[in-house]
Amino acid sequence: MPTIDVQVHVYERNHAGRPWAAVLHGPAEVTGDQMVKAMDEVGVDGAILVSPYTQYRYDPSYALEVRAKHPDRFAVVKPVDPSDPKVGETISDWKKTPGTVGIRIMMAAGPLVAPDDPGVNRVLAEAARQGLPVNVLSWGRLEQIGPLAKRNPNTRIVIDHLGILQPFEPPKPAEPWADLPKLLALAQYPNVVVKISGAGTLAKQPFPYKDVWDPVRRIIDAFGLDRCMWGTDWTRAVAFLTYKEGVEAFRLMTTLSDSDRAALMGGTLQKVYGWSPKSKG
Repeated sequence: MPTIDVQVHVYERNHAGRPWAAVLHGPAEVTGDQMVKAMDEVGVDGAILVSPYTQYRYDPSYALEVRAKHPDRFAVVKPVDPSDPKVGETISDWKKTPGTVGIRIMMAAGPLVAPDDPGVNRVLAEAARQGLPVNVLSWGRLEQIGPLAKRNPNTRIVIDHLGILQPFEPPKPAEPWADLPKLLALAQYPNVVVKISGAGTLAKQPFPYKDVWDPVRRIIDAFGLDRCMWGTDWTRAVAFLTYKEGVEAFRLMTTLSDSDRAALMGGTLQKVYGWSPKSKG
């Protein structure tokens, strides 16, 4: 079973030809070649490139360039703007773009979203028609996911980064798992999937972060392995751990059997996104 990271970011140095909208915590650049090198060093076969909203907003052009250069290693997810009246056309066009496997909405920013919000529901409905999972950054907004999932049962909603606010730099939160019950409550919706990504940034213990093992196991037990996917959220996690540590922590997790680990670290992702490394989709 291949090892596949559910979320990594690549970006160039800030330049006039593709200027950043803002600065994401991390290195000055993480090119596609650098990401491939990091993956090769620890035996990660592939990854989902999530075009970084912080730098590029809704422009996925750099991620697509990287995917075109390494089509056997990456697939791409792009953020979309629910307030755009033409967002349905954007999603339809995105579905036709080689190497694309999903879209993303940034619910952690901006005003609260009502269950009947027309923009968000337009995104969720069109994504269902196109067969694209919707990745949702919902830090501080987990209670909004249930009504949206119920209203859009045919849309696969993927909760980014456990749905739990994760730090970009020290200090870490005093109660990092305070919102875990809100996440577990979403297991009742069969169309909700969880990225168990960036978990090491919530650890208070050193590598291999044994204090995250119990909450991770509770998430897996609630949702089932067919709705859980591992990832590093590289490079957002760079202030707390290396890429190797983000990978090896889960390989060393004794609460997982080998078959559980294979599903969590790649098997489920292939089913959710319909993609695997070295595929030509």
